[in-house]
Amino acid sequence: MLRFLHILLTGLLGVLWDGVTAFGGVRLVDGESKCSGRVEVLLHNQWGTVCDHGWDPREANVVCLELGCGLAEFTPHGAVYGEGSGPIWLRHVQCLGHESSLTRCAVALHNNAYCTHENDAVVKCSGTLLMPTLTLLSPHTVFSPGEAVRFSCSILQGHLSDFHLYKHGVSTPLVTQRADQTQKKAELTLSDIETFHQGSYSCQYRIKSGFPSQLLSSPPSNSINITVVELLTPQHWYNTSTEAPAGSVIKGHNFNITCSTPQQYPGGSFQLRLIRSNGTVRQSLPALTPSVTFTFSNAQSSNEGYYYCLYRVQLGGRTFVSRESQPLPIAIRDPDPVLSPMGISWLVSGLTFVVAVVILIIVAKVLCNKEKKPTELERETRTCKFLFPSEAFKLLTEMFVYPE
Repeated sequence: MLRFLHILLTGLLGVLWDGVTAFGGVRLVDGESKCSGRVEVLLHNQWGTVCDHGWDPREANVVCLELGCGLAEFTPHGAVYGEGSGPIWLRHVQCLGHESSLTRCAVALHNNAYCTHENDAVVKCSGTLLMPTLTLLSPHTVFSPGEAVRFSCSILQGHLSDFHLYKHGVSTPLVTQRADQTQKKAELTLSDIETFHQGSYSCQYRIKSGFPSQLLSSPPSNSINITVVELLTPQHWYNTSTEAPAGSVIKGHNFNITCSTPQQYPGGSFQLRLIRSNGTVRQSLPALTPSVTFTFSNAQSSNEGYYYCLYRVQLGGRTFVSRESQPLPIAIRDPDPVLSPMGISWLVSGLTFVVAVVILIIVAKVLCNKEKKPTELERETRTCKFLFPSEAFKLLTEMFVYPE
C-alpha cells in the first residue's frame, strides 16, 4: 500500500516533469549488443544515465520492450557495463510495467538518496520475446468427440496483453485469453472437440511494446499433440446354407457372422455379443483387417438369439468402445422332415409301391388277353375285366409257377 501511494505521488510529479520537459528517447550502450548495456535517456539533446535506486525487473522490462528487445533476462545493480558521464537524468524511477516508455514511468524529482555513476542502471534483454511454455492440464492426450481439452500457456516474466492457442497449419488462433498486467499464465480450453481438432498445438502471447505502443507476438511455444478418436458403429451380416429360411440357420449346419467398420486404429478388436434367453455370450477377435468373421459349426439351440457387434481400442491409456450395431436375430430350425432320413425312406417306399402297382396292372392286362384264343366275333365283343392288384398278383404268380 505504501509503495502504491509512493508511485502515485511520484507519478503526479512525473506528469509535471513530463509537462515541462521533453525526453527524446532511451538507449543501451557499452553492452554486448544493442539489447544490453547501460541505460541512458535523452533530455535537452543530451544523453544522461539513470540511477538504479529502486530499479527492478519492471523498469528493465519497460526498457527492453520499448527498444524491441524482448524481456529483461537480468537486472544487476552497479555499473557492470561501465560508468557513464554527463548528468544523471532519472534518480528514482517507479514503473508499473505496462508503460510504453521508461520516460512514461513515475519519477521522484527530488530524491535525497545519494547517487553517482557507480549506480548507473543496466539491463540485459533477451533480444526477442521469451518463448512461452505450453502444458496439458487434461490427464491424457487422447479424447472422444465432445470432450474438452485444457491447456496452460505460461512465461517466466513480462506484462502481457493476451494469450493465444494455435493449431499447426491454421493461421488464426482457436482460443484467445485476455491477460492482466500481473498474469504470467493463462488456461486455454478447447470445448466440445471434433475430429478436425486432432493435431499439434502451441501457444503464443502478445505484449505491448515501444512508443508509440504496439503489440509484439512471442515465438511459438513447444508443441503438444492430441488425438481425437471417433469410432463408427460397426455393420454386421451372416451367411449359412442356402436352404435355410431368412433369419435362421438349420440345426447342425455351419454359419458365420461378419463384423466390419471403416474406421481403424492400431490394436483394435471386434467383439460379438449374443443375447439369449439364459444369458449373454461374448467373443472377441483382433481387428487385423476392416472386417473379421466369427465362424460357428454344427449350429445348436444355444446359438439362437440376438447378435450385436462393437469395436473397441485402447489408446493413450484409455479404452474407447463404439456403439453396438443393430441386433441381428438368428433362429435355429430343425431340418425339414421331408428331407430327413426317415422321410426319404418313406418316400422311396411309396414310390416303389406305386411303380409295383403300375407294373401289376399292365401284367394283369397282358394275362387277360392271353387266357384263350377268341373267335373273331369274341375278339370284337369281348372286354377284359379289370383285375385288382391282388388278383393280378395272383395271376402273375400262377403264370410263373404254372406256365402253359
